[in-house]
Amino acid sequence: QVQLVESGGGLVQAGGSLRLSCAASGRSFSAYAMGWFRQAPGKEREFVAAISWNGGSAYYGNSVKGRFTISRDNAKKMVYLQMGSLKPEDTAIYYCAASEWRGYAADSMRSDDFSSWGQGTQVTVSS
Repeated sequence: QVQLVESGGGLVQAGGSLRLSCAASGRSFSAYAMGWFRQAPGKEREFVAAISWNGGSAYYGNSVKGRFTISRDNAKKMVYLQMGSLKPEDTAIYYCAASEWRGYAADSMRSDDFSSWGQGTQVTVSS
């Protein structure tokens, strides 16, 4: 099972930017689709973005389209989420996830499409 560790969260003002990183372990990382989800207090976990094994396709949740960009570096076993034009409603714990049984990402992926999860990193956007 792949292990994931997120970093890069913090406090940022509305309109600002932040880049989250996810470091992965495991020999087959480059074969996995990877994703980012988020969960705000009292709300369900929400799909943010996903990227295919080769970075050839990426998908985004409606609430972040045009503002966030997911990318990956298979040589470094890293996944990134560049977040821009941040809003207070982006405040949440952000989780990195790996899908060990699928290499291609898709639109609106579900939590149960992913087999491994990081511990999460807190992002707080102040107004």
